[in-house]
Amino acid sequence: MSELAASFEGSGFGRRFRFRENRTTPGRDTIAGMTTFIVMSYIIFVNPAILGFAGVEGLEGRGLEFDAVLTSTCLVAGVMTIIMGLYTNMAYAIAPGLGLNAVVAFTLVADNGLGFPEAMGLVVIEGVAITILVVLGLREAIMRAIPLELKKAIAIGIGLFIAFIGLYNSGLVQGRTAPTPVDLSPFTNWTVAITIVGLLITIGLRAVGFPGDLLAGIVLTTVFATIVNYAADVYPENLGYARWPDDVFQSPDFSLVGEISFDAFSTLPFIAALALVFTLFLADFFDTMGTLVGVGRQAGYLDERGEMPEIGKPLLVDSAAAAVGGFASASSATTYIESASGVGVGGRTGWVSVVTGALFFPFMFIAPLIGMVPPQATAPALIIVGWLMISVLTEAEEDAEVESGEPLRHDPGVGEPPVAPRPTTPERRLAGIDFHDVALGLSAAIAIMFMPFTFSITDGIAAGFIAYVWIRLCQGQWARVHPLMYVAAIAFALYFAIPILQQEFDWI
Repeated sequence: MSELAASFEGSGFGRRFRFRENRTTPGRDTIAGMTTFIVMSYIIFVNPAILGFAGVEGLEGRGLEFDAVLTSTCLVAGVMTIIMGLYTNMAYAIAPGLGLNAVVAFTLVADNGLGFPEAMGLVVIEGVAITILVVLGLREAIMRAIPLELKKAIAIGIGLFIAFIGLYNSGLVQGRTAPTPVDLSPFTNWTVAITIVGLLITIGLRAVGFPGDLLAGIVLTTVFATIVNYAADVYPENLGYARWPDDVFQSPDFSLVGEISFDAFSTLPFIAALALVFTLFLADFFDTMGTLVGVGRQAGYLDERGEMPEIGKPLLVDSAAAAVGGFASASSATTYIESASGVGVGGRTGWVSVVTGALFFPFMFIAPLIGMVPPQATAPALIIVGWLMISVLTEAEEDAEVESGEPLRHDPGVGEPPVAPRPTTPERRLAGIDFHDVALGLSAAIAIMFMPFTFSITDGIAAGFIAYVWIRLCQGQWARVHPLMYVAAIAFALYFAIPILQQEFDWI
């Protein structure tokens, strides 16, 4: 058996993805790729709905065709995710960004009067600009300028953010007006019951160490939801959830590929067009940073300083994907936080991304099938992944050992007297993020809180960065802040101020 394993590892496939070196197997990474795809596959239907203004009163007829956007979405996600896997050998997946597509549809088109070709032209410009920064090494330099505590805060905040997405989209947590903005849904409807069953199944599989527990949980929950739906008619028929579709096959529509224009700079004031590009730039730039750090820490891609030695590779692919997404009229494509779901089941190599990307292509032809998976089936996976990312706090002792250069516990060598383990105080356990430190702790807490509360990774990172720089300035410790952090904080301040400036100055 060992000879067979050695022979396989020495094959071209084994050498390409280095499974043994990454402490994984092709089978495990295949399951991880399938898990990532299923968790992020909602974008196949959400992206066409947003860019098509589905159900938005007053914008009927201004959106893009559903089938064409679906084809572009699958095409961009499939091609760029496979490139990510082959070029970086990392388990990151790429697709049109949820949130970025809303900026394109509602900010660029609905609010500023651009046509979709003009809006997608701005997306291409933004993608090219980020790619240039990567080539020049500036994007990586900005990421390295960020304190370790803020990087950890990003991972924790994203974990809370995606867990909240799972809770809210499943209906287990519902919005209210007063006296509380959100509340636990009453256990009186089938969707809540389906979510709870999915949680019990998935948590149980995780507890017994079942390989591919997230994927199995999604499949089993979908089966249960389908049975319940046919018995109790839980989901409206037009949604397609938990219901075998009438038409399984459809022909891909590539009509939107290349349908772009750069006339936005003549349609709008030049400064206004630049401001819109800047908005896209910041959102794309720092969403990706948060994803790479958060997922990278879970996958073991980061070193003891919280840095990724080969981060330039995924940054380059991600930057190019932004431009490719605009060129295909799918909106800016970005690295997905849902990549953490595949990492959560043990995925480590680029084969995860190759499998994930390949699964997008068939759904250009049989997309209605993926629509069977309801939000209640993917919610448990998002909650579990959120827990995995929040667990970064438990790595504080290891970080304290590395940063101090002094081991927390000492095992005596030959001839040395036994030494009792040194007591670990609460302060040492919090050494990863010292929340007693006003600059690092408060800014990290602000970033963590803002992400789920504002439903935006970008807003959370922005608030944390601005808080950190401002606190250091108030402390008179301006020299401890990296110059690029000043640049980022100023850029984020402008990011928040753009709507106000646009109200006061017509030329912006």
